[in-house]
Amino acid sequence: MKILFMGTPDIAAESLAALIEAGHEICAVFTRRDKPVGRKQILTAPPVKQLAEQHGIPVYQPRTLRDGSSDELIRGLAPDIIVVVAYGCILPPQLLHLAKYGCINLHVSLLPKYRGSAPIQWAVLNGDRQTGVSIMQLDEGLDTGDVLMVEPVEIDPEETSGQLFDRVSAVGAKTLVTALEKLQAGALKPQPQQAELATLAPPLNKDMAKFSFAQEAAHIHNWVRGMNPWPVAWFEQDGKRIKVLECRIAREVRSAAPGTVLALKPLTIAAADGAVELLTVTPEGGKPMAGTAWAAGRRLKVGDSL
Repeated sequence: MKILFMGTPDIAAESLAALIEAGHEICAVFTRRDKPVGRKQILTAPPVKQLAEQHGIPVYQPRTLRDGSSDELIRGLAPDIIVVVAYGCILPPQLLHLAKYGCINLHVSLLPKYRGSAPIQWAVLNGDRQTGVSIMQLDEGLDTGDVLMVEPVEIDPEETSGQLFDRVSAVGAKTLVTALEKLQAGALKPQPQQAELATLAPPLNKDMAKFSFAQEAAHIHNWVRGMNPWPVAWFEQDGKRIKVLECRIAREVRSAAPGTVLALKPLTIAAADGAVELLTVTPEGGKPMAGTAWAAGRRLKVGDSL
């Protein structure tokens, strides 16, 4: 198929690579503009642009599509279909039905669950045991279009959002290729979403990453997993933010007030209904270290309170 691809980050680049490998003609790529990256703020092209340029594919980076300035260009490209994967720009109504097969989108959840920008993270934050990918037809709503194909993905109870995202990205790329083959063969039947079952997955921020030992151990564990790699879960100690990169639920614990230090090797802290072991932490202004090393540096003792 002759595809106009729209996407920006790594997950989109992985899908684009799969489409190229499958032999599809990528007539052009639309992606977001280059951005300063890192401490030195070096202007860096998004992953999709880098991959497209490696394959000699024309790249366009309009600020927006809403003003219609790219409409004539897109019509001239005459794609069979527009494929959107984490593009970051909203497609206006006039583009949704421009191509023969319209516009399809790869969304990393089992729609209508987790519509929005952070579906993987919220699946982990909520302790879900399953997520997946949905190939859907784009409409004017937020992830509200008819679903063409789904592929479930199981979530490991110790998996972080970052680890899950890598796995789901690979599944999504393969599913997208399969969906295009079936779509061209007329073997896919669009299924309307059940709007009454819809949930939202809003973007995360640093304040949301805070947790308290007064919460349940499972909640703390899911919060640490779900907020990794960004913005990273944290608790407050003596006015400082202590980030927790890795933890696990303690198996056997004695009853104690939430926040009580129960053990130092590994650093085990009482929660509302059990305890969590803080395996890797980052003190404010410091570097990641073992929870045991952090506790030693603070001269914590069993029975102390956080």
